[in-house]
Amino acid sequence: MTAAAGAQSVEASRSARQLGFALLAVRFVQGWIYWGGGSRRFIYAPAKLDPHAHSWMANKFQSAMPGAILGMSHVVDYMLRHFALLYAGVILFSAVELIFGLFLLAGFMTRLSALVSIGLSVVLMLLFGWQGATCIDEWTMASANFGMGVALWLAGAGAVSIDAWLLKRRPQLATAGWFQWLGSAPWPAARLRRWSLVSAAATVLFVVLTYNYYRGSVLTPFHGGPVSPATHHISLSAGRLGPDGRVRFTAYLDAGTPAAPANVVRADLLGPGGAAIEHWDGAALAALPASAFDNVYAYNRFGPGYAGIAAKMGARARITLPPAQASLQLVPGRRYTLVLHTVNGHAFTLALTLAP
Repeated sequence: MTAAAGAQSVEASRSARQLGFALLAVRFVQGWIYWGGGSRRFIYAPAKLDPHAHSWMANKFQSAMPGAILGMSHVVDYMLRHFALLYAGVILFSAVELIFGLFLLAGFMTRLSALVSIGLSVVLMLLFGWQGATCIDEWTMASANFGMGVALWLAGAGAVSIDAWLLKRRPQLATAGWFQWLGSAPWPAARLRRWSLVSAAATVLFVVLTYNYYRGSVLTPFHGGPVSPATHHISLSAGRLGPDGRVRFTAYLDAGTPAAPANVVRADLLGPGGAAIEHWDGAALAALPASAFDNVYAYNRFGPGYAGIAAKMGARARITLPPAQASLQLVPGRRYTLVLHTVNGHAFTLALTLAP
């Protein structure tokens, strides 16, 4: 090694150490966030990994499904229908958070751990970025984690880390390619400059484009999001009306907050003139048997509630309403409409076909 090259190596090591000191708090926070998420499930709140518990993680994934982007809703849908894959996915996701969060806290294989945290941030953005009724909390978390992960990937651990201890014990690691890309060996100035510009551009695009999609205010006016994180919405489809007045339909709670269930407190069957010819009040809906609800998923579900029909975010079910009166006369070919009324005053309608 020439004297000039040696001087450059010493300067790079000094700069990397200074970056490590500057980003020590960032590394701690990023590591704690992910280690905390994994440790809660494995150590402090294991019910989150219990399929029979109310806090089972599948409920959270299902609640995110309506607003998930770039095809993630189809991935969640498939996993919810295949328990073995779902359970393995929850365990793997939690283990990755636990292990690589701990690695970041310790400063071990820091660039690899930072890359993993960036990947987790992207997944969380695609799944949960739309949630948050006022300030899209999940978008904020994913964006901040993405930016912190990029900073740690560029800088490495630098100081106060296992990586630094390994470099001190084995100086040859400083020139090892694998440790430069996965550990914390100092990068040459030209590489650091190049990847800093690339990473900054990727971060700006990730943050600005997702924000514009969820809230506008960049390329479009402000809006509440393609899927509302605050107001419940029930999509109705596949309506069938039996000759005796029995109604069957599919309901999907595809918008709103997961913090509270949606509550349907009244249902009306309207005739051709718009007059109600059948009516189910809250008591009648609350008295429906469990067999009236054929839920697609085993977690968040439609079912009888204390004042009508209750549903948690992401629930989808085939629902049957029994005849409300015995002497109803229905005429083939006429237009009938089902209207569901929620407790907060919203109404959802569905045209019905009279079944033979």
